[in-house]
This record gives sequence, C-alpha cells and structure tokens, in this order.
Amino acid sequence: MSSRELCVLSLGLLLALLSSARTLPNIVLIFADDLGFGDLGCYGHPTSATPNLDKLAAGGLRFTDFYSSSPVCSPSRAALLTGRYQTRSGIYPGVFYPGSRGGLPLAEVTVAELLKGRGYATAMVGKWHLGLGPNGTFLPTRQGFDHYLGVPYSHDQGPCQNLTCFPPDTRCFGTCDQGVVPVPLFWNESIAEQPLSFPKLQPRYSALPGTSSLPRPNASSLSSCIMPPTLSWHRLLTQHTHYPQFGSQEYTGQSLRGPFGDALLEFDGSVGHLLQALHEAGVEENTLVFFTADNGPETMRMSRGGSSGLLKCGKGTTYEGGMREPAVAYWPGHITPGVTHELASTLDILPTLASLAGVPLPNVTLDGYDLSSVLFGSGKSPRQTMFYYPPAPSQLLGIFAVRYKQYKAHFFTQGAFHSGTTPDADCHGTALLTAHEPPLLFDLESDPAENYNLLQGGSVGPDLLAVFKEICLQKALFDHQMEFGESQMGRGIDATLEPCCAPRCQPKPLCCSCS
Repeated sequence: MSSRELCVLSLGLLLALLSSARTLPNIVLIFADDLGFGDLGCYGHPTSATPNLDKLAAGGLRFTDFYSSSPVCSPSRAALLTGRYQTRSGIYPGVFYPGSRGGLPLAEVTVAELLKGRGYATAMVGKWHLGLGPNGTFLPTRQGFDHYLGVPYSHDQGPCQNLTCFPPDTRCFGTCDQGVVPVPLFWNESIAEQPLSFPKLQPRYSALPGTSSLPRPNASSLSSCIMPPTLSWHRLLTQHTHYPQFGSQEYTGQSLRGPFGDALLEFDGSVGHLLQALHEAGVEENTLVFFTADNGPETMRMSRGGSSGLLKCGKGTTYEGGMREPAVAYWPGHITPGVTHELASTLDILPTLASLAGVPLPNVTLDGYDLSSVLFGSGKSPRQTMFYYPPAPSQLLGIFAVRYKQYKAHFFTQGAFHSGTTPDADCHGTALLTAHEPPLLFDLESDPAENYNLLQGGSVGPDLLAVFKEICLQKALFDHQMEFGESQMGRGIDATLEPCCAPRCQPKPLCCSCS
C-alpha cells in the first residue's frame, strides 16, 4: 500500500476535504448512524462512555434543537450533501439496497463538488448509502470525491454470517438480509475486501501513523492527510451504532451499556484519534469540527437499538425521536463554548460551509441556511421552520409535521417497525397512518416529549390561534412549492448490480469472496 493510501486509511470513518489555501478553515464533519438524541453522555445518558464527544461538547457549541431531514438513512444523507430535501433529489421512498438501479442523481450539486471548486481535494471514508448503480455510476468518486474508502450501504444489507460481533468470533445478534452478496469494503471504485470483517474495520480506519512520516502536500498533488499548512474538511460516517453493532476486541465488554455501549465507545475512540491527529498536526485551532447523526434510534432492537432519551419514538417516525439529533460545533478560538437552543438542521451544513469557504451557492433551490451567526454568536438562526417528511413521502399528503419556532404541529402521524418494542404504541408499526384535523399541537420548549396537545380541551387563546394559523400557512406554502424529483428507489432493483469482487463466479451471491 502506498503512503498516500495509508494516509487516507488513517483518517478513520471521515470525509476529508483538503485545501492548500491557508485562509480557508479545516472542516471536520462527524456523522453517526442511527444514533439517538439520548445516546451520548453529554446529552444525559447515565451509562454511555463517550469521553471524546463529551470533550467536544464541553469545548464547543452544543445544539439542543438540531434536526435531520429524514428519519431514515439514504434520504438524510442526500439532504446533508446537497442542502436540499430528499424529495427534490428523488431519494424516496425508503433507502437504497445493494442492487438498486438508482442513486443520488449526478445532476445534484454536492458539498464536495462545491468545495472542490474552491481548491479542496476530497475524500470520503465510511458509509455511503446513496447508491452504486451500473459500473459504480453513483459512488462517491462520481459525486465530487477524489477518494473513497468504505462500505456502500448499511452493513445489515448482507448476510449476518459475514459479521462477527460480541464477544469476538460469535455471530451477530438478530437477523440481516439474506440472498444478497456479502458486505464489501470499497477503495475508490474497486472492492478491496469481501466479505469485510467489521470487528477489524475501526482499527484499520483509526491506525494513525505519525504525522512526520506522512507525505507533504504541494499545490499540484494534495495529500489526504491532516498536516500544516494544509486545511481540511472531514466527515466521519460511522456504522458502529447501526444494528447489528460491532467492535474490535479492545472495546468488547468495556461499557456498562453492553454491546451498543461498546460499539459507541469505539466510535468515540475514533473521534479521539481524530482530535489527537489535529492537535499533533498543529491545525486544531484552524479546524471546525461538526458532529451530528442521520436519524433516531432503531428501538425495535431494544437495548441494542439506541435511545432517544425523553423524546417520543425513534427511527422511521416524524416524532421528535426520529429526527431530532445531537449536534456539536467545535472550533477553538472561534466558537465560544456553550449551549444553543437555536433551530438548525443538516440541511444547513452546505450553505454554512460554502459561506466559510467563500464559495458561491449552486444555482438550485436550497432548503438550508447559513448558520454562521449561530456558530460565532453574532445573531439568531435564520431557520424558523422545520418540515418533517416520513420515509415514504407523497405529493398527495405533503409534509407530516411542521415546527415553527417552539411549536410543532402534526397533520399526519404514523408508527414504524423501526420504532417498535417501546411501551408507546404510537411508535409501533401497527400505528397506522392517521390524519389529524385539527392537527396535534405541542410546545417543544415546555413539552419536548410531545405529551400535551395544546388544542385538546379548553379554549385556545389569540396568541396560540395566531401560531396555529401561521403553521397551517407554512405547510400550505411549502407543499405548494415543493417539486418532487423522480423517485430513485422507483427505478427498481437488479441483482446483477450487487457488488461482487469475482463477478463471473458461481454460485452467486455467496461466491463473492476475496481477501
């Protein structure tokens, strides 16, 4: 393996964007998978061991009202990369599978493409889940990234016998998809290993070589390493906390919280490796680190599915537990440590990074806002509303819920099998689609658990009536202006598109096996 490849491997579950312009900031985006609002120690979990993320929160700006655009994986990732609701790019309904014909349309402008035009070199490490397509049409290397190291979809989208979990050398808890290829590890557009040994994955990502041994970049050949005078944007896309959880032997049995806690602890350790690398490279004070997650916990897995804390329900639902996420912005010397209750979303990341890098926004309809005023304490968030789509949105129903300032109205509710097993029947897959007229209305500042409908019983005062009318107006306007893109999931599945390191082998899919 070349020193350049080794350097990319060392960054560990990240996106890395590097620039040679000293005036531009390093940016590190850490993106967790199926992590709930209540899963981290700094968000109140009593037994989660997350010292590095807690350190990040203590030294940075911690958000209490930060939202993903979707309660499931693929659409939330599309919105993060494009700053647009997933309905515009056609990333609905549900998620991509190993043989999906569709993917994130190449016409969409990703944040990687945007910053690449500013002189950044780009690399992605971790879970993609935005499609492969024929001949790798939709892989990250076709979406603005110079390098890609990672898994192209969720690691339960392959036989569980390809994974070993807790304790080491035992088969995974529960079930995974059968009848598809073993889960591969990609390097750029080639399969590096299939099936991938997940308990060995994090050490491979996080094995950080000394910065003195790393190749020094120049204007014509930018390295993917963190070192002065280079500047970088990193995104960590961990799969640890997505079911079925996995971890290396070093972390197995180390958490009071069991297997989920062990996986979370190893993910937190990778964050520690990253922070140490920034420090050793001398770029910590020129680096913005931003942490958040894609959607809420999969409570159908019980204690192995994560926790939304005091929020209602989880993955797959438009209740708060499905889409409100932990988020932290950390930039020593630039962002004042503290807590913000300002409204923000993953949709806001693209316009915010474009502002920091001085890049013009793409000439498309964006749903995000520049959060610079929040990050640097110069003003309030420009975001006053958040619109909630279910995993399978439709033009007929439109958005299911609207948040306006501190208030949230549910026009439709529906449970999800991802959010099963909890005592709250509203969360379960058996809770069918229900229209609410008038909508359910909650004050999320005084009632973040969505327990007390403000429109149920008693008279409604003029102030609350004005809020109710404004929310109804916001829904009508948003639904009217939303243009649904062609569904990429609607393009169907073709088993011949499943990635196989030995494409002519027989019998498929299990013969797809390479060291």
